[in-house]
Amino acid sequence: MSSRQAISVSASQTLTKIALVSGLTLLCGVVFSSPIEKLSTKLWAKFFGGNSAAVSGELLERIWSNMLIGSFFLVTLALGGVLYIAISYVVGAGWNTAFRRVPEAMAGLLPITGMTLFVVLAIHMQQYGWHHHGAGDAGTFWFKELWLTPGFWLIRAAIILLLWTLFAKRIVSNSRQQDATGHKNLTTSNVRLSALFLVVFGLSFSVASWDWIMALDPMWFSTVWATYHFSGLFQATLAVIILFSLLLRRNEGPLENIFNDEHLHDLGKLMIGFSCFWMYIWFCQYMLIWYANIPEETAYFIPRTQTSWGPVMILNITLNWGIPFLVLLPRSAKRSRGIMMKVACVVLVGRWVDLYIMVFPSTMGNTPLFGIWEVASICFFASLFGLCFTRAFATANPAPQQDPYLPESCHYHC
Repeated sequence: MSSRQAISVSASQTLTKIALVSGLTLLCGVVFSSPIEKLSTKLWAKFFGGNSAAVSGELLERIWSNMLIGSFFLVTLALGGVLYIAISYVVGAGWNTAFRRVPEAMAGLLPITGMTLFVVLAIHMQQYGWHHHGAGDAGTFWFKELWLTPGFWLIRAAIILLLWTLFAKRIVSNSRQQDATGHKNLTTSNVRLSALFLVVFGLSFSVASWDWIMALDPMWFSTVWATYHFSGLFQATLAVIILFSLLLRRNEGPLENIFNDEHLHDLGKLMIGFSCFWMYIWFCQYMLIWYANIPEETAYFIPRTQTSWGPVMILNITLNWGIPFLVLLPRSAKRSRGIMMKVACVVLVGRWVDLYIMVFPSTMGNTPLFGIWEVASICFFASLFGLCFTRAFATANPAPQQDPYLPESCHYHC
């Protein structure tokens, strides 16, 4: 066994153990939620006295909220891999061909992450307010009530996830077939598929962001919600591509002579650009809602800015925009492997915090919660992603050997 294979096996074994331990922790929380809640209630009353309602009756909801965040996060990362590849094909970008196997491995996660998200949506649909009360309580939202019919809602979710998976499998399959055949018509086929995917993505991802996240508050709406989610999705996708490309380059890794500082520099420019784009969309959404001061719109931001969630909102802006923007301004920072790896990790943490702010105030109230269940969820989904990515990347050559753009990418200078 080569040193590279040994490292891959060792990483897979470690990730498997982490996934099993954290997954079993979450499973125990779901199965034994009632006894755990009773014990928590007694301990709360014993040590703190008074009303223990804050810890009673919330555990199951808390675990499923974490599951929604984690599964949606992973689906968007996998989808971001497909999106990155599709954009590259459509615009004829040759500079990133050398490390295209990284977003392809991300795209390969769509089947398992999609199934995980669908199970979470189907099993615990009651975390959505409209499941209990409907979306037409105000008398004027009959269309929302029709749109959020449970059966119709689940069918849409299944269709959307299936479409994304089919596009991902076909585009990645064509790319890997080219390694064996060298046929240039496979590149042409992927350009056409990618163009079609971008249209499907624009429509389906908008619906998905409304259905799976915005619908947690069915009376609230934002006209830039889908764009806001897209900015976060692509920013996190760039972070994962940077992180794994650098990891696969270290210690004589498979990308050692493929992924160079010129590639890293351009990814750094994209990272700072999309950090600013994320901040721009965040500010546009907040400023317009604040200025209009319409109750149906302010209902989202008031609990997130005027309660205990206020500091978390500031942390969200700092992680997703402040740190990436300030750190990556110098040219040298965008060419530094250590700095880029740290910024990528910060952005991924920021993306989790962003989703945390979207979900938890709607499902768990005005007090932020962070403990063993959040840690277990993060460990489970992070290790699941790493494990699936490692196996997907190992099933193909580190670089697209027969791609016509490969020579350009290997000798790329920005």
